[in-house]
Amino acid sequence: MVDYRNYTVWKKAHALVLDTYKTTRNFPSEEKFNLISQMNRAALSIPTNIVEGCGRETQKEFLRFLHISSGSAFELEYLILVSSELKFIDLETSEKLMNQIAEIKKMLFSLIQKIKTYL
Repeated sequence: MVDYRNYTVWKKAHALVLDTYKTTRNFPSEEKFNLISQMNRAALSIPTNIVEGCGRETQKEFLRFLHISSGSAFELEYLILVSSELKFIDLETSEKLMNQIAEIKKMLFSLIQKIKTYL
């Protein structure tokens, strides 16, 4: 069992959650059960799956949760693209979130590759 707080990728994913929640506060209220909910859940899924994977007994299980986390990062990336095109997010905010996601995706990929070498 590993302490998830030791992973830089978890710290960055946690910051992304906070930024995503702040961003979706400004969305139209009719998006409460659509984009707002979907974006917040996708963002929250990234660090949550890292945490859950850290609590598992084997590296293989941890790897599975890292893949889920990565999938959620891709999902959030698309949801930000759609929100930006719908003009719910300004260009500056969209770019900031996209850059955060790109960094997290790279870090998850590297961590996945590293763990695979031990399997």
